[in-house]
Amino acid sequence: MTSDSSALRSLAVSAEDLLAAMEADACGGPETVLRVTPPFSGRMRARLHVVQATDDDETIHVPPRTLFDSDAPAYPTPDETADILRSREDMEYSVDRHREYHEQRVDAWRAALVDHVVESVTLPGVDGEIAVSLLGR
Repeated sequence: MTSDSSALRSLAVSAEDLLAAMEADACGGPETVLRVTPPFSGRMRARLHVVQATDDDETIHVPPRTLFDSDAPAYPTPDETADILRSREDMEYSVDRHREYHEQRVDAWRAALVDHVVESVTLPGVDGEIAVSLLGR
């Protein structure tokens, strides 16, 4: 184990952490990343982290979007799901129905998103491609 990030060859991340980071990013919350901290070794675990001004320089912050391919589905915003629901002629819009429908769409988005995780990624300060392993899928 070393403080040299070039030793990193494989990155493991839980599906739950990755989806939470992506959802926080999509909803415009505080900057949420997957963090890898020294000491570094060939295989490291990236964990959910909200970026702080006091974070040290040796820490690697991985934006969640970098771990998905370009075909990854977009987050279903509340406005989009409301518009879809209002356009349906077979049911009347209500706040409760919208909440339930939006929750269903977000659940479907989360389920579909894990199919778009990339096999490898390039990170700043690390030589070459880093393999990506999704845990708990």
